[in-house]
Amino acid sequence: MSTATPPVSGKLFGLFCLASYLLSLSYGSTFLLSLLISSRGGNEHDAGSVISAAMLSTFAAVIVSGHLSDLLGAARSVALFGVLLVAASLGFALTPGFGHLLLLFGLLLGLGWGVFYTLGPIIVASLVTPTQRAKYFALLSGSMMTGIGSGPLLGRAASAFGYPVTAAFYLAALASLIGVLLFWRLDRQLKQAAVQTTAVSRISWRSAGQVLSSKAVFPIIMVGLGGCVFGGLSSFQTSYAAARSLDYSLFFLGFMSAAISGRMLIAGFVVKRDPFRASCLLSGLMLASIVMFGFVVDSGFTYLLAAVMLGVGYGLTYSVINGLAANEAPNGTTAQSLLLFSLSYFIGVFGFPLLAGKIIVEQGMGTLLLTVLAVASLNWLITVGRLIWRRLSTTRALQRA
Repeated sequence: MSTATPPVSGKLFGLFCLASYLLSLSYGSTFLLSLLISSRGGNEHDAGSVISAAMLSTFAAVIVSGHLSDLLGAARSVALFGVLLVAASLGFALTPGFGHLLLLFGLLLGLGWGVFYTLGPIIVASLVTPTQRAKYFALLSGSMMTGIGSGPLLGRAASAFGYPVTAAFYLAALASLIGVLLFWRLDRQLKQAAVQTTAVSRISWRSAGQVLSSKAVFPIIMVGLGGCVFGGLSSFQTSYAAARSLDYSLFFLGFMSAAISGRMLIAGFVVKRDPFRASCLLSGLMLASIVMFGFVVDSGFTYLLAAVMLGVGYGLTYSVINGLAANEAPNGTTAQSLLLFSLSYFIGVFGFPLLAGKIIVEQGMGTLLLTVLAVASLNWLITVGRLIWRRLSTTRALQRA
């Protein structure tokens, strides 16, 4: 069979991606929390606290997801915990004010999203061969990014039609419910279509140590730093746009369109290139976009351009390092490497908004952008360091020969 031909039917994988898109809407709607909480008298720090509550529950989600997958099957586990995404979206919409009850729904969001986001790539890894992983990870992440980006756009559409922002959360809850039903129904078909199995998906201190002492630690660190950039900018984009008299929907349209088209159309080409060079170039593009947000954006056009650059850089970097995390892991630890990859991402995307909200309230948006710029710079320097180290290693090997 040609490596260009998927061992799983296009219809089955398409339904899997559709279900992933629908569940992702619930997380995408959280980018409207800053707007929702501000309308109720809160501020960015309050919104950051709610979003970061999800970080605590994602630790539990990542740890138990492997055990759940071994016990119930990955798709059934996603379906069961997807119900929590429905509850979280409804909770955000129905809870008055911005009190502690919202923190509870933040915890539910983290549990549901953590299990789904962690087990999704493991399902893909079982459906395709190692040489196909990067391509099909890109298709999955493209579907998820479509849902994530659609969440804030639902809020913008609701405002355009005269509905409150809570309408977006109701729609996200309905979409997630349909996604839950799809995952439940697809469980048997996905198991039958699997071309390989992992001995166990659960993680242990021993397997974690094996992964973190291997080269896979670098993409794991990078996804956490990238999560800080993505979470910090996306969670408070409504505040950034308001401060500059811009329409926040331009950011999500530009970012989502670039990330999706990049992952769907370009990723197949990019993942065949040298992953070290590709990650260096793409993380550099992401760094350049942060410079634009901080010092260049002054109109709708430059705002859209910066969002597109971020979408291409972040979106494609993620696809490349996701494949590296799987392929650089020691034998027999692919699933555990992907679990740690997800955990690192969650620490960044859910943990950083707490700091970001505090920075905005106490120091202003400009200081936040400088902080994000420093994080993106560190991310890029890791790729530069890996390239230099590889060149030195190659030179030493040639000298010994």
